[in-house]
Amino acid sequence: MIDLVQLRREPDFVKAALARRGVSSSEIDAIIALDVEHRRVLQDAEALRAQIKELSRQVGEARKDRDVARAELVAEQSRTLGDEERGASQTLDVLARELRDKLLMVPNLPSPEAPDGVDENDNVELRRWWVGMDQGEPFPTFAEHQRVAHWDIGAELGILDMETGVKIAGSMFPLYRGAGSRLLRSLGSFALNAHVGDYEEIRPPSFALTETMMSTGHLPKSADDMYAIERDDLWAIPTSEVPLTSMHRGEILDEARLPIRLTAQTACFRREAGAAGRDTRGLLRVHEFDKVELFAYCTPDQAIDAHADILARAESLLQALGLTYRLLDLCAGDLGTSSARTIDLEVFSPGVDRWLEVSSVSWFRDFQARRANVRYRTSDGTTALVHTVNGSALAWARIWAALVETYHQPDGSVKLPDVLAPYMGDALTITRKVW
Repeated sequence: MIDLVQLRREPDFVKAALARRGVSSSEIDAIIALDVEHRRVLQDAEALRAQIKELSRQVGEARKDRDVARAELVAEQSRTLGDEERGASQTLDVLARELRDKLLMVPNLPSPEAPDGVDENDNVELRRWWVGMDQGEPFPTFAEHQRVAHWDIGAELGILDMETGVKIAGSMFPLYRGAGSRLLRSLGSFALNAHVGDYEEIRPPSFALTETMMSTGHLPKSADDMYAIERDDLWAIPTSEVPLTSMHRGEILDEARLPIRLTAQTACFRREAGAAGRDTRGLLRVHEFDKVELFAYCTPDQAIDAHADILARAESLLQALGLTYRLLDLCAGDLGTSSARTIDLEVFSPGVDRWLEVSSVSWFRDFQARRANVRYRTSDGTTALVHTVNGSALAWARIWAALVETYHQPDGSVKLPDVLAPYMGDALTITRKVW
């Protein structure tokens, strides 16, 4: 969450920053007023506790002096003040919950480097990459056989079975078969092998406690987009960013350990509550998909390099796969709740003639660490909140789609890039196989 101390100290700066994200000044003014009232009641409660403590001391002295009348008089005053203190404490608890609830709904302050804008139409394209561009090759036009949608290719080759997925779990739950399933598994191994030398590989749980989901900022604001298991107070994770952020929740780390770099592949679950009737064919938007995540706990000074490293790794994978892609600098109005700066990577999928987001590389400053209470101790003994950085490298459903479309051959087969040979058992050409 945002820094309440900074809000008290620099209210105009905070309001101006959040206005770039569409947060009204009146919303922040309400929080400021609530904070003022909370601190006033806190001071009153503390003053009452001090008076009660003093009266308790006087009662003890009176009883020591055998002054029963005075002891009873002072004790009665103490009981009256005790009732007032309990009332103040109850009010304080209500105000504290209300203040926290409001703060949990406030997004992060955008980085000054994030472009101005209100939605995805204002995002800024930074650059594009395609095979041969270094040799002066123009942006690819793609042949007619590459202009076939992946759901048609998948059905024809028997490697993507959306109908059976619907029968098992409902719409937007894909089922991969044969070489399609192996391709999905190969992509995960390909990426993890590329990262594991510098990032510790983690296999976290696929479910998380409410507190864990709140640490990243997915709750409470995005509750409608999450799968809840209410009986057990658990949530299906939307990304492995969620468990990775909480691995050191409530801890104080040694600065010498930072940055701590982690990677994980998990299934990711998203309800896509606002997606009805929009981009729901094939793998364009699904409820469950596999993704490799890169994550770092770092100091503020390390954050820029950590962000750049994750971005470079995501790009290197796309280049190794030979996929055409572009980078978008998300405007302030399109940033995720917790993000201060985000660069999206989108691949061009010729069969659907669309740019598909396959990674978001984000810097959160100390927004998530404040929720998760993850700090580090500096060499001089002081403590500070860590910064968190994360990004996908990569999300596989749309990569799968872009691969089978880009590498679709005139004879109907799919010829995958050579980098996947160690994981596909050298079976890089996918043809229809009857089981």
